[in-house]
Amino acid sequence: MSKRVLVISNMYPSHRTPTYGIFVKNQVEALKERGVSVDTAVNRDNRGGKGNLIRKYMIWLLKILARFITKGRSYDVVHAHYIFPSGLPGLLFKKLFKTKLIVTSHGGDLDQMAKKSGLIKKLTKKILHEADHVIVVGEALKSEVIDGFGVAENKVSVINMGVDRRVFQSVDSTEAKKELGLNPDHFHILFVGNHIKAKGLTELLEAAKNIQKNHRNVELHLLGSVKDEGYLQQLKESVQQENSSLVHFHGPKDQKTVATWMAAADVFTLPSYIEGFGLVALEAMSCHTPVVGSDVGGLSYLLADDHGVLVEPKSVSSLQTGLQRVMEDELLRKRLIENGEQAAKESDTERLLNEIIDLYNRA
Repeated sequence: MSKRVLVISNMYPSHRTPTYGIFVKNQVEALKERGVSVDTAVNRDNRGGKGNLIRKYMIWLLKILARFITKGRSYDVVHAHYIFPSGLPGLLFKKLFKTKLIVTSHGGDLDQMAKKSGLIKKLTKKILHEADHVIVVGEALKSEVIDGFGVAENKVSVINMGVDRRVFQSVDSTEAKKELGLNPDHFHILFVGNHIKAKGLTELLEAAKNIQKNHRNVELHLLGSVKDEGYLQQLKESVQQENSSLVHFHGPKDQKTVATWMAAADVFTLPSYIEGFGLVALEAMSCHTPVVGSDVGGLSYLLADDHGVLVEPKSVSSLQTGLQRVMEDELLRKRLIENGEQAAKESDTERLLNEIIDLYNRA
């Protein structure tokens, strides 16, 4: 029997920010393709600032309230992405309508949000304990939920968001470079993600500038949404006139275009300070692009055993060394690509969807 599911998420893409929470939308659309009846109550606004914050959460709350009033009793499962705040309205559905509640932790809800105040940590713990099942996207998060919040191990599953291999696939790098107008004789480093300090962009720019001193034909490309215009301006100002050919800011792109960039890049890097899983790194691996990432959170597991190159977070020298290793060691590049392909196969969206649907049906 098909379950009726309501997905609540404080991150979801829009035309202005097509990659903001795209992994949640991808899962929703894939579930619908499988015949699951899914409604959404989601926030599509990622703008910062106190005024925008109040406005976007009020609109989001009204969306949830509308679902609650019109269809509340009809849902079998509420699936909340991000424990807090998304799990709070999920608890309301559970208490009033006996709806089963599944919550997915993506990392930031535990690594950042739960540490903002004692009250938020208390609410996070309450949601985790009262949910019928907890999904985490990485092994490090599983340990945090079990050991840090005291949730029973049999109530926690590791299911990452999966990689859509119909989109993120290996194509000829030369052709991809040609499509994007990139110099085929240059070495192209790629970052995809929100342009925030916690993604390690300050260190990345410094590492790229140091590498350029010995490798003149290197270029760094940054794709993604801007959450802090002031920080972006700082980054651009740090790239002096003589480095104007080194760093390129391309803004947010749709997934198909991101996949082309990944196929074209010679190395993908994710030098984050914290990272719940690092799905974007897995997507690059699926495009047969070597990955250099910080030894934190889910990346520590994803890139272990020569699936990628792990570097120290917040360290310019370690990041620089890791990138140069990939640039200069052809055998290492080949090994990373082969192992990355295997990891991508294991995290194919189609396979992981079966586990999600099984949880819905058990609920």
